[in-house]
Amino acid sequence: MHDAIGHGKVKAKIAFVFSNREYGESGPSDRFFDLVRSYSIPLVTLSYRKFMAKHADRNDYDWEVMKLVSVYSPELCVLAGYMLIVGREMCLRYNMINLHPAAPGGPTGTWQEVIHALIKGGNAYTGVMMHLVTPELDRGPVVSYVTFPIRGKCFDSLWKEIGHASELSGKAIEGSSLFRAIREEGVKRELPLIIATLRAFGEGRIKIKDGQITDSTDRPIDGYDLSAEIETTIANQAVKGGESDK
Repeated sequence: MHDAIGHGKVKAKIAFVFSNREYGESGPSDRFFDLVRSYSIPLVTLSYRKFMAKHADRNDYDWEVMKLVSVYSPELCVLAGYMLIVGREMCLRYNMINLHPAAPGGPTGTWQEVIHALIKGGNAYTGVMMHLVTPELDRGPVVSYVTFPIRGKCFDSLWKEIGHASELSGKAIEGSSLFRAIREEGVKRELPLIIATLRAFGEGRIKIKDGQITDSTDRPIDGYDLSAEIETTIANQAVKGGESDK
């Protein structure tokens, strides 16, 4: 996102980055924090694990987070890789959008739970979406989305390998090539969707008005379909990758 903004692809500014981990809790998180600071972006952290070891009320954590970031006035907050459930007060204070690894109307839960449900249900399509964060978990108004097939081409042979999915254990499903392939295709679209969504916000193609998602004319919409834009981005990345390999 920092690069997309720097190259003029997204009209936005990153006001701050917040994490519910602190330095020393995770190697990958520490490297991410170093990256944030290398870009001179304000970094705000509050260890959820340490905080909850001293407090009984989960809502106290959200109130403390809101105090820490009160010096900023973000127009839009993006939850990406933020695994905590956001409380009601924070939902009401900020316009927040969350990345969810399913298409609109698809399964809720973690990405593992989503893929389990897709395979058990024998679905032909899935996707990735961004939705407005509300007190109702994973059910806020859809902001934007991309869909893709999980049948046809290389997928058909993987479905044959797994056989009767409804009879398989969760462990067997997670160990399958189909499970890994669905996850790979989803991950491939997550970052492009975040960038394309913020580009659309910056250009006024998507707006949030009174808890609703609207288009440029303020007309309420059931999510903005960015599938074509995302697939073009992925195809271009594949071409550039192929050229760099030569």
